Amino acid sequence: MIEIKSEREIALLREAGRIVALCHAEMKKVVRPGISTWELSKICEKIIRENGATPSFKGYGGFPEAICTSINHVVVHGIPSKKQILKEGDIIAIDIGACYKGYHGDSAWSYAVGKISHADKELMEVTQRALFAGLEAVKDGAYLNDIGSAIETYVKPYHFGIVEDFTGHGVGKELHEDPAIFNFKTSDRGPILKNGMVLAIEPMINSGTKDVRILADRWTTVTKDGSKSAHFEHTIVVRENGYEILTTL
Repeated sequence: MIEIKSEREIALLREAGRIVALCHAEMKKVVRPGISTWELSKICEKIIRENGATPSFKGYGGFPEAICTSINHVVVHGIPSKKQILKEGDIIAIDIGACYKGYHGDSAWSYAVGKISHADKELMEVTQRALFAGLEAVKDGAYLNDIGSAIETYVKPYHFGIVEDFTGHGVGKELHEDPAIFNFKTSDRGPILKNGMVLAIEPMINSGTKDVRILADRWTTVTKDGSKSAHFEHTIVVRENGYEILTTL
């Protein structure tokens, strides 16, 4: 069942989202060649805790760190490490969650490490624009699958792979709530969106195949063909005439 959040709950979710956005604002400054993904995780955890929240991901299902750091062919759930040092030309998706007074904010963003290739830049730009294409389909009375349809329609001309094994989701007191939000069109239009639903919309797009595999650590998910991947995500609340982004400053 998809919960409708009260305005009191939305205010708490908005603060959780603001804290996540603070982390991303700092990531934009510090992502550079030579920094470790472990350092990035510690920076985010400090910001989250200093703002009265806790890292949503740390300990979730046994995940060991505060954020997910997914480099190049890693699609999602990359584990930060002192040994993993960013280098010129990498792209990295950083997924951040913060829990504030029992409510979660969740947002992922992809970053260029130094100067990147034209092809990688296009992949990131298309994925980011696909996120906003999906958001533009959101409003009270729309169907859930309108989101996935809009994302697929935008991405299809570029012949990139749309990851099907992972989806967006509802957000609230739980980090992952109903519904699952596909990033492609399905035969089922799904439930009708209603004012007060809170959703995390997150296209994951690969430059090659849509197919992925999970490594032995049971978290790190990579493209099957070694192609690069980008990931963008915002948590939003459905409004009568559209949506409000909660993971923003």
